[in-house]
Amino acid sequence: MPASKKTMRRSLLTASAALLTLSLTAPAFAATTATTDTADAADASPAESPSASPSATPPAHMSGLGGERLGRPGNQVNLGGGAPVLPADVTARSWIVADAESGDVLAAHNAHWRLPPASTLKMLFADTVLPRFPRSTSHKVTASDLAGIGAGSSVVGIKENQTYSVHDLWLGVFLRSGNDAVHVLSAMNGGVAETVKDMQAHAEDLQALDTHVISPDGYDAGGQVSSAYDLTLFARSGLQKKDFREYCSTVRARFPGVTAKNGKGGAGRPTFEIQNTNRLLAGDSDVTPYQGIAGVKNGNTTNAGATFTGVAERGGKVLLVTVMNPEKKEHNEVYKEAAQLLDWGFQAAGKVQPVGELVPPKGVDTTAQPGATASAGTSPGTGNGAGTGGANASAKPVAASTAGGRGGASGIGVALGLTGGFLVLLAAGVFLVNRRWPLPDLMRRRR
Repeated sequence: MPASKKTMRRSLLTASAALLTLSLTAPAFAATTATTDTADAADASPAESPSASPSATPPAHMSGLGGERLGRPGNQVNLGGGAPVLPADVTARSWIVADAESGDVLAAHNAHWRLPPASTLKMLFADTVLPRFPRSTSHKVTASDLAGIGAGSSVVGIKENQTYSVHDLWLGVFLRSGNDAVHVLSAMNGGVAETVKDMQAHAEDLQALDTHVISPDGYDAGGQVSSAYDLTLFARSGLQKKDFREYCSTVRARFPGVTAKNGKGGAGRPTFEIQNTNRLLAGDSDVTPYQGIAGVKNGNTTNAGATFTGVAERGGKVLLVTVMNPEKKEHNEVYKEAAQLLDWGFQAAGKVQPVGELVPPKGVDTTAQPGATASAGTSPGTGNGAGTGGANASAKPVAASTAGGRGGASGIGVALGLTGGFLVLLAAGVFLVNRRWPLPDLMRRRR
């Protein structure tokens, strides 16, 4: 189990073991393109507002947060002996590869370039709003809840006058990138404008200072920008939450349809299957599920192009990668480039010197205090975690896709040593540690 370079002392509080067998029979996944939607929201600018529009080329001087080299344009890497060279055919305008647990940035390219984020901004939305409502909470949708959804938006199929649980809504956000689900959850949170303000404030708490939020769903909007660095911070913070980890790693689930009368004079509510549009998780005609993948979020809009942030675990190493807008416009190119960078990162781990770091949220003590323990009801930069129920905030991230939804929904596990028809999840020795940051160790998958 890897240890943080900054926090070596750990306090073992609990250990448990669980055994879960998941079917590996994967559904056929359609090659659909996810888009994101719009919202009319009040401008909630940070103290140092990003440029109103992204630049056509990377600025000569960008933010140096996390390390001076991260503010330089072009590739940034410190290759040591035996380290593989960076893949030559990565065409993304911006990308980053980082160790999820230590926060070390292994390599980057225009890491702080402020660009449209597309639906990867939903990671910030989820990290902000998810803790506020228990998953069992029900909400009857009104017409005003669905107002302002942008033309061409990706939707999960929410209907007016139908009741949905918060659990249903988050499955819609993560699996189908449903902007209708985002708008309903925003309405529950006080409205789109209030949610945008909350997201902007949370971004600042996470020190994601390249980000300027206009719409909670990531739909193209003037002045809405983020960066590969900030998107990676959002993922790292979100992965502290058990519910976030579950939703972002779910491959398929059942979603409630419209209540209708049946032939017996009663009413029934059928469900339909939804599938995750993250191709490294679900696979596609030209992409196989990535070995060790555990989420996180993809996006695609006209202005942003294709964007993606992913987390994967192999051999005790957990990596985060963010890729923004590849110039090469082949089918699923963003996933292919992300996979190349993850492959490089796993091969290069321990053979490169970091070029920077993922900074912790404001006010988080990154040094271990002897005898101190993380609260089971709180998580860095997330509020009190009331919506996810106590241990969710500090329970360990699961390095695997999971089952989700209702009525027999299933997911695909991380393919570590995959042979035969079943995958066994062995969650042995789940540790709570005395550090609050960085990301706690992922529960390992073994055969």
